[in-house]
This record gives sequence, structure tokens and C-alpha cells, in this order.
Amino acid sequence: MTEPASPASVAHEGPIAAPSLDGAVAWLNVAAPISLPQLRGKIVVLDFWTYGCVNCMHILRDLKTLEQRFPDELVVIGVHSPKFTNEKDTENLKRILVRYEIEHPVANDAGHEIWRRYGVQAWPTRVIIDPAGNIVGTALGEGNLEGFINAIRTVVRVFDERGEIDRTPLALDLERSRHADRALLYPGKVLADHASGRLFIADSNHNRIVVSSLDGKLLETIGSGLQGDNDGIFSQARFYRPQGLVLSQDNELYVADTENHQIRVVDFQARAVHTVAGTGKQGAWSGEGGEAMRIDLNSPWDLALKTGILIVAMAGPHQIWVVDLLHDRAYPYAGTGEEARKDGPVNTATFAQPSGLALDGNTLYVADAEANIVRALDLPPGNMVTTIAGGDLFKFGDEDGHGDAVRLQHPLGVAVYAGRLFVADTYNHKIKMLDPESRQVTTFAGTGVAGHVDGPAKTAQFFEPGGLSVAPSTGSGQAAVLYVADTNNHAIRTIDLATKHVNTLAIEGLTPPATWSYLRPA
Repeated sequence: MTEPASPASVAHEGPIAAPSLDGAVAWLNVAAPISLPQLRGKIVVLDFWTYGCVNCMHILRDLKTLEQRFPDELVVIGVHSPKFTNEKDTENLKRILVRYEIEHPVANDAGHEIWRRYGVQAWPTRVIIDPAGNIVGTALGEGNLEGFINAIRTVVRVFDERGEIDRTPLALDLERSRHADRALLYPGKVLADHASGRLFIADSNHNRIVVSSLDGKLLETIGSGLQGDNDGIFSQARFYRPQGLVLSQDNELYVADTENHQIRVVDFQARAVHTVAGTGKQGAWSGEGGEAMRIDLNSPWDLALKTGILIVAMAGPHQIWVVDLLHDRAYPYAGTGEEARKDGPVNTATFAQPSGLALDGNTLYVADAEANIVRALDLPPGNMVTTIAGGDLFKFGDEDGHGDAVRLQHPLGVAVYAGRLFVADTYNHKIKMLDPESRQVTTFAGTGVAGHVDGPAKTAQFFEPGGLSVAPSTGSGQAAVLYVADTNNHAIRTIDLATKHVNTLAIEGLTPPATWSYLRPA
């Protein structure tokens, strides 16, 4: 949500008394609200974040590293100061804590009271408070882990010499203890392949790919369920919260392995997974091209495929990348790396966390999540980006209509069928339909209230749907079906495009992976 800080700096300040943490509408992962006087003797890191922001999500690994380095001296407190209306809801925030395995206290600063008190300007921002209750450092953006480690190490040394470090553990009441495991866990994307009759599901929080028939008969699972980037046979390979999927004509499934910052490929003939792009390290802000296996990628979120060229929604640096599979090269194609809404030639256009792709001929449609818009990218030789519908980074809502008057809220998915686009309007809990020619948007399914209700599209309910795919109609009279990865409902939903009826697809025989135990058994 901001340009990154230079990897250097944690700014060191004189002793400034830290303002209070009053004003949160709820405290999570603890039994009662926390006040700073309770934390005297502890080093505190406040993490100001908002859960739709990919850059904020990147910070979570750094925070875990800090907690592991300073397990007795440090307390991390997440101050969730939301950008979007949907993010203000405490129930939604609870699910994010489970989804991203957040185990430190979190204040729901829905009214931005703590944010304003600390003078925060952008997400993510972190503040270091010493054991005496003074602010001793701040950092904006990503890329400053070493600066934090050094700053905290210094504070520990100084206060240890005074005998003023409190190493008593903070009592926690983790949100995850109230959630049971499911057959699917936060599925992010889905891919329907009519030709083979298969459905591919990114079972994101089980770190695996589920393959079923289009009517829900389990065919196989790919991945052990453990987090990791191991290549190998299906039962031993590992993913880390995979998202986008695309199938080649050669029956190879490409996977955006989002939190491994890699592109993986599933070879069904060899029954094995291997990596085709990315080192496993998070790349720089905008990055440069290079050999695919030697380049650092940055949160690849969705994929499309065109004649040997893999197109990647690279959410982290706000760009569209390509992976040339024939020549083993990966490089930015569209977007400067600035987080903004700007149309024009691919080398000057900007995106804001592109998260969903759909290819129709030579046009690539993009769900540009943080800009709350749907874009069209004219592929070579056109190389132009235009906005079809929606507002801007801070122009969001739930309004159907035409073009720039439309208001979406963090759309994560898009699919194209019969000249129409279906849009996963994620934070509005709806599926929208968009005519790319007229730029007209209408609600296709969902009431706008989070829930899990099947039935007619206008009364059905979804909960932060993230991915879409269409299985086209057949000559035998089978209607086209829109498949929806209904992420927070841990479900795949189907919408008959003829009757506009919504159902939940049961995957027969699917169970959670035996290796995965973050949540209590179902």
C-alpha cells in the first residue's frame, strides 16, 4: 500500500513516550485487551497492517523471524487498521488470523484510532517500543528485517544491563483453537477443464492441488500438505499456499506457488512436480528479467498461458510478468512497479496488486485487486493497458453501472465466457458480470452479505470468493457452469449459467492431509 522503505532503515528516534493502544473494537489471540503499561519490561513491535495488502502479508514472515530470534524479550502486536469496509469486520479478521497462521495479539483498529494516535501514514508500518514504554524506531514498507534485528538486539543489551527486561511469557488465547480443519481450507483458485472433464483446485492452506471430476469425484491430490518447495512425486512434493492454475495443451498443470515465490509444473505422465521459475526467495520491488530458475519472483498470484508464454499476475511488485517456457526466461512485461491506476503502454502503465487473469484471444483481462478495477491488456503487438470498469485505490464500494462509475471492492478473480466477464468481487461477497464492450457491470450472484447459502443466484451467499473458471456448455444440452473458489467458506460453488442456480460441490472422498495439523481435526 506504499512504496517500500529502502532495505536499510529503521529510523532511531529520541525517547518519545508511546501513545496508548485504546480504541480497538476488539482484541484477538488474547483473552482481554492489552495496554502498554502491562508490557513494561518487554520490547514491543507494533505492526500496522491491513489484510488485503500483499506487502503487509510479506511482513508476517519477518515478524515470525523476530519472534524466534527474541522469544522471551519481544512481543509483537498487530494493529489492524483496515483499508476496506469489509476488513473492518472482526469475524472476517478472525479468519485471516487462521488463514495466515498469525499467533500474536491483534487489535482491530477499525476506526483508525491507534493509527492516528501514532501518526501512521501507510501500510505496512512498524514501530519499536522499548521496555520503558518509549518509541525507539519506526520502519515503513518491506525489506528491513536486518535493521529490526540490529535495533532490537541493541535495546535488549541496554535494558539487560539495567536489569529491566521482563522475560515472562505473554498469555495467548489463539483464534485457531476455535476452528476445525476442513476437506478444503481457504481454496484460492479453481480451474475447470472441459476437454478432460477435470476440476483443479488450489487447496491453498492445505498446500496442495486437488483434482476431481467436474461433478466432484476425487481423482487425486498433489502435494504432501506440508509447507515447502520440494520437487518430486505427487505424495512428496510441497507447496506453500498455492493460488493460480493453468493447463497446457500437453496436459501439464502450471501452478502459481504464491508464498514460495515460484512457478511449479505438475507433470501428470511422470506424476511429479518440478519448479520452472523462481529461486524461492522473494524478489525486489519491481525486479528485472533473467534466467527463469535464477530470478527471484514476488508473490505470483494467477496464471494464463499463450503459445509457450506463461503470463503471471505478479501481485507483490504490482506487475504482469511473462515466463518464456521455450527459452527459460522470466521478466516484467507490464507495469512500472508503482502501485497505482494508470492506463497506457505496458512500459508506463501501473497496476495495484493484480490477482486474477483471464485470456480471451489476444486480450488479457486482469482483476486489479487493490485498485478495485478490471483491466484489459492488449497483448503484442498492441501492448496497451486500459481500464474497463471500477474506481481506484481508494474509490471502492458496491455499485453496479457503467465504466468508471462502477464500484468494486478488492476483486481477486476473473473468468471470460461467451463475450462476458465474470468477476469475483471478493470483499463484496458477490459475482459480478461485465460486458467488456459496453463496460456495463451487473450483479450476477450474491446478496453482498457474507454467508453460505445455495439457491437462486440473487439470494445465494458467498464469503470472499477468490477464483473463477467456466466449463462451457456441451452439444448434449449440458449448460455452462461457473465454478467459484469460495475461499472463506472452504468450498467450491457452482453456478448453472442457464438457470442461475448456485450449489455447493461436494468432493467425494476428500479429507484433510494427514500431515497437516495447524487446526484441530474436523
